[in-house]
Amino acid sequence: MEKKSKYVFNPKSLNYDKIEFSTKERIFKFIFTDLAASIVIGIILFTVFLFVFDSPKERSLKRKNKELLANYESLDKKMDNVSKVLKNIQYRDDNIYRVIFEAEPISSTIRNAGFGGVNNYENLEGMDNSDIVIETTKRIDKIMKKVYIQSKSYDLVEELVKTREKRSACIPAIQPVSNENLKRMASGFGMRFHPILKYRKFHEGMDFTAPVGTKIYATGEGTVYKVGRVKGFGKRIKIKHGFGYTTVYGHMHKIYVKKDQKVKRGDVIGEVGNTGLSTGPHLHYEVRKNGKALDPADYYFNDLNPAQYQKMLELSSRGGNSLD
Repeated sequence: MEKKSKYVFNPKSLNYDKIEFSTKERIFKFIFTDLAASIVIGIILFTVFLFVFDSPKERSLKRKNKELLANYESLDKKMDNVSKVLKNIQYRDDNIYRVIFEAEPISSTIRNAGFGGVNNYENLEGMDNSDIVIETTKRIDKIMKKVYIQSKSYDLVEELVKTREKRSACIPAIQPVSNENLKRMASGFGMRFHPILKYRKFHEGMDFTAPVGTKIYATGEGTVYKVGRVKGFGKRIKIKHGFGYTTVYGHMHKIYVKKDQKVKRGDVIGEVGNTGLSTGPHLHYEVRKNGKALDPADYYFNDLNPAQYQKMLELSSRGGNSLD
């Protein structure tokens, strides 16, 4: 194809003269027009390519980022499963193991302690996907804290297992007087009408009627820590059994033990009497745990079979008068 020539109008000759370029002018024209246009077009094309298409490095980073997000999602599901298992372990610890060994359940305040306050995740801020990283790290920290508390709880349960034999010997577990036919149980635990004071008051123990001189037995292994006459109770004994348990024996006729004496379950510690604020010969008996009065009927499991225990509960729940 023949290259087109360029012409310019000559006013003198009134003709179009053909423009002739020197070699130098042709070179400059190529550099400053054709080449410059090519460079501009090249820059535009490169910029478009840069924004539209990912570089190999960018594609690699995006692929790794996608894999990382998938791993976090998988880890999140695993943590959900771990949390469910841990929750079940905590429930069994509080409602089975600790109930068996009469230990207080761990409060939710303690189980969830230590997660507020100072921001421990500042070093993770500003990272790619920092929200996911921080949230996942928090969940792991919470789980690890709960696992630690649970492990300490099982350490305690293990100690309770080791001391179970000693504990079993100490816990009050028999009736304080011979009462095979259950006919000596006169007044149970709860609100009762006081026959001397003439008003209803809470009866914190159980009354057993028996002739003066009837033997009284220590209901668990322990140490006598109070002996003597007390207003209202007459001659009274208190025994510390350990593990928070104490027992009280009131209105006694004779006392066979002295302060700081060690006793075992079944040891004779005195005789039934009619001393103190009493309407007739009987033994007033109490079981306390950490100072709180409990129903003694729940602590005769070494003496009573299931049918006798049920009968004892029925007798104990009846209203009426106490003997003291």
